[in-house]
Amino acid sequence: MASREAEDVTDHPRERPSLEQRRRGLPAGRPSRRRVVLAGVGAVAGVAGVGAAAGGAVYAGWLPGRERLVRAIEGCGEPGAVPAVEPGTVSVTSFRSAARRRDVDLVVAYPPGYRPRPAVADGDGDGDGPGDVAGDDAGLTLPVCLMLHGRGDSARDVVGALAAPAFLAAAAATGVAPFALAAVDGGETYWHRRADGDDPEKMLLDEVLPRLAAQGLSTNRFAAYGWSMGGYGALLLARRHPTRVVAVAASSPAVWHSYGDSTPGAFDSAADFDDHRVLGVGPARGVTYRIDWGHADPFSRADRKLADELAAAERGFTVGCHDFGFWRRQLPAQLAFVGRALST
Repeated sequence: MASREAEDVTDHPRERPSLEQRRRGLPAGRPSRRRVVLAGVGAVAGVAGVGAAAGGAVYAGWLPGRERLVRAIEGCGEPGAVPAVEPGTVSVTSFRSAARRRDVDLVVAYPPGYRPRPAVADGDGDGDGPGDVAGDDAGLTLPVCLMLHGRGDSARDVVGALAAPAFLAAAAATGVAPFALAAVDGGETYWHRRADGDDPEKMLLDEVLPRLAAQGLSTNRFAAYGWSMGGYGALLLARRHPTRVVAVAASSPAVWHSYGDSTPGAFDSAADFDDHRVLGVGPARGVTYRIDWGHADPFSRADRKLADELAAAERGFTVGCHDFGFWRRQLPAQLAFVGRALST
């Protein structure tokens, strides 16, 4: 599946966002002073030369039109290449979510050598309910990492655009402690209960985790990974349930300083934003963090501040844009981080 690159936008958060920005949840733009900036850059020493000399100012975020300037200087970098390995077992099932009041897909990816345990008829025998007991087929109980997708994406993008099963197999081959990945459709809810009653958080805790336990996965403590909207969702899940979430790996998390800065539709109101804030609240007790973001990502300034506030144990601040190419490139280090967290 081709990488869906985010629209090239500037910094100002309050102007009406484009359709692509609304779909992705990116900060909206304003008419930039890029021509002025680049003219000044060219007059002094050329784009690349001044970019290097003023790198601190560019990456700190106070130059106007910084994302466009950074992107003009260094681009988005090489997209992450999918490892040439045989993935492990991937199961794709659907169920009716009472919390979301719709049918959703549940995708579970296992490292090579592992597979779902068949359920025995202690409950209804279908293997996807809390009344079913896992059999002994797989021998070992694997921990799990919930994978929360971005806005406009779905659970199936974990297998498609992100190619996570191949990266999981490659991680296992390098000695990363084995664990499973699980993704479910969260719509465009920003992974919290909305005013219309759509509740993806309740779906994760009360519907998805019992189904994973029925497949033989360990769900008392788990990790959370997400990209863009899903990165925000993973951070929020840890903040609200720190006794359940061991670690969070957030790739280009969609976070804002205020409700007025946020993309339309991400929150129902200013009160909803305040109730589900992740920037400015500090780390959740007992949770370890890794935050990754690209130089040309519209969220880079907020993500840098977030990483500082959370005292992130690991961070990946490098060449990149808000796209699957960057998210794939960072995935090996993020999976290694998750494996270490789940194995301790």
